[in-house]
Amino acid sequence: MASVDLREVHKSFGATAVIHGVNVEIEDGEFVILVGPSGCGKSTLLRMIAGLENITGGEIRIGERVVNDVPPKERDIAMVFQNYALYPHMTVSDNMAFSLKLRRASRAEIKQRVERAAGILGLMPLLDRYPRQLSGGQRQRVAMGRAIVRDPQVFLFDEPLSNLDAKLRVQMRTEIKELHQRLKTTTIYVTHDQIEAMTMADKIVVMHDGIVEQIGEPLDLYDRPGNLFVAGFIGSPAMNFFTGKIGTDGGNAVFNADAGVAVPLGAAPAGSAGRPATMGIRPEHIHITSDGIPVEVVVVEPTGSETQVVVKAGKQELVCLFRERVTAGPGETIRIAPDRMLVHLFDAESGKRIVN
Repeated sequence: MASVDLREVHKSFGATAVIHGVNVEIEDGEFVILVGPSGCGKSTLLRMIAGLENITGGEIRIGERVVNDVPPKERDIAMVFQNYALYPHMTVSDNMAFSLKLRRASRAEIKQRVERAAGILGLMPLLDRYPRQLSGGQRQRVAMGRAIVRDPQVFLFDEPLSNLDAKLRVQMRTEIKELHQRLKTTTIYVTHDQIEAMTMADKIVVMHDGIVEQIGEPLDLYDRPGNLFVAGFIGSPAMNFFTGKIGTDGGNAVFNADAGVAVPLGAAPAGSAGRPATMGIRPEHIHITSDGIPVEVVVVEPTGSETQVVVKAGKQELVCLFRERVTAGPGETIRIAPDRMLVHLFDAESGKRIVN
């Protein structure tokens, strides 16, 4: 196992820069997820760590060794791809053993390592089958098993669950997390799915347009997003935003939204009255209350355990997520109030979090 350290890493394709000075420190044994929208550079960064893409500038260290110019096979990493990349003419056992055969490992060592990995992943009954005889989840396990037998310093996962159906993705998330807890190998995992990131990671690296927007533990990013992008990306359904100004009402801090509503705040920085800002409130932090802000119901979407309701507050629509059942229908009025202690404020110009 080893740490991974990215220092001022840049990547350009010709004159087009796609990675702009990324700095990330990954500790030995950590499970770190690179997350962001499509095209943000996360897979390119992973491929540079693997040695599949050349680095334009900066430094990549695995353990104490700078690996900028080290070939992929000598970096002691194992990568699991989105499309599994299994050899169709080989059995499960042969697929898992292939890298060891290339190393000229002994038959006894190959058998021991393959059976160990197969036991961990529940693949023992499938060792004589071919990839075409396996389900998507079983193929993904084989791809993971092929990585495990190498006993690498670092595991790299490139959106490994994106080809699976929703139910299987949930199951495989659990299996990958349990695998990490068992092996404790440094793991770097790329996904565009922030739910995967929140549920699996020890630490999340949020990327956007080739830069790192914020690094932190999942709940830190959820509770204290550093800017508007992170606030809107982390959390499902996404955070609601209102533009307006911070004000006061009878000595209490309020947010006067451009949409025509005034939202009470738990606190605001001293001397911020009149400051232009963006207010964010998560759908799950809005409650129905008899003395709240009157809003018009637009759409009601019951999911069973929760009810998602789109409402119109003044001139703006927002999404609410209620644990209770909602009997009001479209066109009717309900009263809502955000939890004032969980309202987020961001600077209108920079988009950075305003520290209360």
